[in-house]
Amino acid sequence: MILSSFSLAGKVALVTGANTGLGQGIALALAEAGADIAAAGIVPAEETGEKVRALGRRFLNIEANLISIEPVERIVSETVAGLGGLDILVNNAGLIRRQDAVDFTEKDWDDVMNVNIKSAFFMCQAAGRVMIPQGAGKIINIASMLSFQGGIRVPSYTASKSGIAGITRLLACEWAGKGLNINAIAPGYMATDNTAQLRADENRSAEILGRIPAGRWGEPADLGGAAVFLASRAADYLNGAVIPVDGGWLAR
Repeated sequence: MILSSFSLAGKVALVTGANTGLGQGIALALAEAGADIAAAGIVPAEETGEKVRALGRRFLNIEANLISIEPVERIVSETVAGLGGLDILVNNAGLIRRQDAVDFTEKDWDDVMNVNIKSAFFMCQAAGRVMIPQGAGKIINIASMLSFQGGIRVPSYTASKSGIAGITRLLACEWAGKGLNINAIAPGYMATDNTAQLRADENRSAEILGRIPAGRWGEPADLGGAAVFLASRAADYLNGAVIPVDGGWLAR
C-alpha cells in the first residue's frame, strides 16, 4: 500500500528549466513515477522530451524566458491545454552570477532576482489559481544550501534562494488548508553547468569535496527521490519544508 502512494500515474507536472541538469533529472524522475511532463524554458528541452517519451509519458515543450513574468500565465495555460491539467509545479529555472559583493552590478542583481525569485513566485501564483479550485496540487521550489548559509561572491543568488525558502513557507501557510502542498528542495554542490567554474578550479573543488561527508559532487538524479516524494500522496501532510539534498554538507 505505501508504495502506491508514491505513484504519479495520471498526473501532469510542469518543470521549469528542464532542458538539462537538475531540471532534467527531476523531470525524468517524475516521468518514471508516472507523470506526464511539460517543460518550460528558454532552451528547448528536446533531449528531455525524448527521454520522457521513451518512458511512455507525454511531453510538452514550452519555450519561454523567465527573466520576466510576461510568459508565466501562458506557460500554465499551455500546460493545461496541452496535457489536460496541472497537478505538480517544479520551480527549477535559475541563474547564478559570481562576483565580489563590492563589485557586483545592478544588472547581475536584477537578472538573478527576476528569474530565481520573482518569476518563481508568480509561477506559484499562476499554478495556485489552477490548483486551489481543484483542491489539490503540489508545488516544489528549488532552494539551495544558500537558503541556510551566506556563501561568498553570489549576493543575488543568496538573496534569491533565501527568498525561495521564505515564499515556500508563506504559501504553505496560506494554501495548506486549501489542499495544496508547497515545499522546497535545497540541493548541495551538484555537477551541473552552474558549478562548472568551481569544478574546474582544482583547489576550490578540493575544498568543497573536503567538506561533503559523502565525498562527491551530487548528480541531477540524486534529487529524483525527494522530488517524487514531494510530488506524491506520500507527502500529503508535509508543508513548508525545505529539504537539503546535499551529501551531508549542512550537517558538518
